[in-house]
Amino acid sequence: MARFLIVEARFYDQLNDMLVEGARAAIEAAGHGAEVLTVPGALEIPGAIALALESERYDGFVAIGVVIRGETYHFEIVAGESARGIMALTMDGVAIGNGILTVENEDQALVRADPKQKDKGGEAAKAAMAMLELSARFR
Repeated sequence: MARFLIVEARFYDQLNDMLVEGARAAIEAAGHGAEVLTVPGALEIPGAIALALESERYDGFVAIGVVIRGETYHFEIVAGESARGIMALTMDGVAIGNGILTVENEDQALVRADPKQKDKGGEAAKAAMAMLELSARFR
């Protein structure tokens, strides 16, 4: 049984609840365990994963959050830099599924977060599990 840490940037409670629900369901359906850690925002997710790596308690990670475009350039910074940080960890061999939604509006986020619709939380968890399996294959 592998242990996964779901790292969520909680801002939109209803959307995050759905994303975490989808991720947790996918992990548990595969026979693995999951814990949830909440961080202030999407920019903190890669740092939290890097810190959790040091504990050696987790085999993989799922990044969860929602970034909705606003009126300023902040959206591009948060979306791009959180993805860059996650990709840097992935390139170092960390099994991560990126479930940070970057959308134009809340309606788009709702469709993607809902486990009964696009289930992006579940998809991110499945990606993390696939990367963990791939890592084991090449070890």
